[in-house]
Amino acid sequence: MDIEYVVLIAVTLCSIVLNLLLMLKIKKSWSLVNNKKSQLHSVEDVSNFYDKHTVDFLKVYGDVIQAFRTTDVHDLLDYELDAMDMEDGMRVLDAGCGICAPAIYLAEQRDVEIDAISISQDQVDRAKKAVEARNLQDRVRVIKGDYHKLEDYLETDTYDLIYFLESFGHGVDHKRILDQCWAVLKPGGSIYIKDLFLKEAALSSMQNEILREAQNINEAYKYNIPDLYEILRMARKKGYILARVKTIDIPLEKFENLTISNDFQELTGINKIDNLQNYVFPVDFFELKLIKPWNALEYGNSRYFLQNLYYMQVHNKKQEEL
Repeated sequence: MDIEYVVLIAVTLCSIVLNLLLMLKIKKSWSLVNNKKSQLHSVEDVSNFYDKHTVDFLKVYGDVIQAFRTTDVHDLLDYELDAMDMEDGMRVLDAGCGICAPAIYLAEQRDVEIDAISISQDQVDRAKKAVEARNLQDRVRVIKGDYHKLEDYLETDTYDLIYFLESFGHGVDHKRILDQCWAVLKPGGSIYIKDLFLKEAALSSMQNEILREAQNINEAYKYNIPDLYEILRMARKKGYILARVKTIDIPLEKFENLTISNDFQELTGINKIDNLQNYVFPVDFFELKLIKPWNALEYGNSRYFLQNLYYMQVHNKKQEEL
């Protein structure tokens, strides 16, 4: 065998081994980040964070506390209104409502009833005042509570739509949140999630920096940046129909370009970034729409036939039982 051929084989094998080791290191790194971040904050920590900093968010963000936004915030809310497919007559849950600015705006655009839940007492107090100021008490109800425990506050099979507007990432247990949403959704009801998700590194050399910066966000904002693939697996395993998974499609001329987050960091010193030019942004923003299947085959024979069949098999149901 030629020495050049032997060297080529050796180099190839070394390359394969190094790539495998790198993949294992990345997987281990993210596992460590996940384990560490789950220990860093609790639901109570999220509550305390917003009790302390809501006033700071209001100074910078105004009433709508969302980082991925339009220069005119009404353009953002109109986009979200269309994206979540909200229709007149719906019973809606705002999960992580802030001070209720989105809920108020949406209730003024559609004839809906919205229950809005926040873990922060400061936000609940401000939200109730805002709802009263718009004379919407009969259609927007503010609840102090934990969206990991929706069944403690709300009736099952009640809501047509649940939405999370950059609030899903504060969850300490995303699987439990999806389970609780399932419990309170009507059959055929949907979840709309607009949030940030861990970026997939285009270059392996960027992966550790992405994980490090993601961890900084988690620590600073009491966040739990979800992995898109993990959330999709959780949703599919639960039985949700994946109706939509896409990037947020706001026209460039309307996009605020995330500078508002920099303003917040300057005001508070929280996770302040000293060199934006070299900063690797560790997240992507996506929107998801998940549907709880109907419990009757006549609703699923066309579009969602296979998902409904699978749902029946998992729960050992027969058509005549539904």
